[in-house]
Amino acid sequence: MSAPAVNLLLVDDIEANLEALDALLSRPGINLLKAHSGDEALELLLQHDVALALLDVQMPRMDGFELAELMRGSQRTRGIPIIFVTAAVYDARRTFRGYEIGAVDFLYKPLDPQLLVGKVDVFVRLYRQQQALAEQMRELEQALRVNETFTAVLGHDLRNPLGAIRNGAELLLRAPQDATLVRGTAERIRGSAARMGRMIEQVLEFARLRNGRIELRRETFDLELVCRAVAEELEPEGAARRIRVQVDGNATGRWDRGLLAQVFSNLLANALKHGTPGGPVTVTVDGGTPDGVRVNVHNGGAIPAELVGHVFEAYRSGPERRDARGGGLGLGLHIAERLVHAHGGTIQVRSDERSGTRFEVRLPRLEAPPAAAS
Repeated sequence: MSAPAVNLLLVDDIEANLEALDALLSRPGINLLKAHSGDEALELLLQHDVALALLDVQMPRMDGFELAELMRGSQRTRGIPIIFVTAAVYDARRTFRGYEIGAVDFLYKPLDPQLLVGKVDVFVRLYRQQQALAEQMRELEQALRVNETFTAVLGHDLRNPLGAIRNGAELLLRAPQDATLVRGTAERIRGSAARMGRMIEQVLEFARLRNGRIELRRETFDLELVCRAVAEELEPEGAARRIRVQVDGNATGRWDRGLLAQVFSNLLANALKHGTPGGPVTVTVDGGTPDGVRVNVHNGGAIPAELVGHVFEAYRSGPERRDARGGGLGLGLHIAERLVHAHGGTIQVRSDERSGTRFEVRLPRLEAPPAAAS
């Protein structure tokens, strides 16, 4: 792919002079912007980014010095290199004024064609190097934002399984030593610790992403089992059960088990935290169609109207944004959206005071479900 053309601004009130400069400087990769006055030049500068400006000093109404001063007074144009060109006899004071205004050179006519082309080529190369450096800086800033997101993933998503481990340990310490209770709590601790390990591995994999692609480790499993496991992990033993999982049809498909567990952990944790306090959270798994599975997570309460269109953004107002109840709104949902899209699926949200908040995830199976026994 060829580099975009570099713009040069030529300003002279005499058409023949512009044509002569055009003949000297015109070549592939160079776009010559020609103006017959300072006013025309300012209009062109508002429309185009320019690598170099060649200004005639002696022009009616607005001379080259006045135009240069206006360029230096604007944030958009103050960094453009300026070469003054004049047919007047050499004048040290005039030359000094040009450099004082900020010119990089002052040329007297008749111009040496090789000298002019050589000087212009230097500034064209400098401009292209600056553009390449600016692009590298943008890529670096993007990489830093991605790394910030990875760090936030560790801090945000690991809280859920870590909380299950902490609650399980407290239960073992305080509750009577019932063998069934101990075994169930130990299984939950083991499952949460294993998921923490998988999540850390996934975040490290994310750090190696290129072009926004996520490597999926697909296996065949029932999505209902993942939803129920996540629900049990989020609600400690003995607490009032708020999460209800309902299943209709066959929810088997080929997906990445760990990544989808992360998706539904984020959605359910968000519903428990931001939904109606103490209210139910309903997970409906619909496997009634052969090509995909649909999962709805519903809770009471509404997302503020001004935030509904932004809930999947990682940091709408920077990483320190918090909602009125003290929790982040958007990080977990942003992660969920990325992982759903990586599976070729979609995620949407609908929210209002009357109906509550509903997140709908649609996932393609990528293989036909097993036939029912006759």
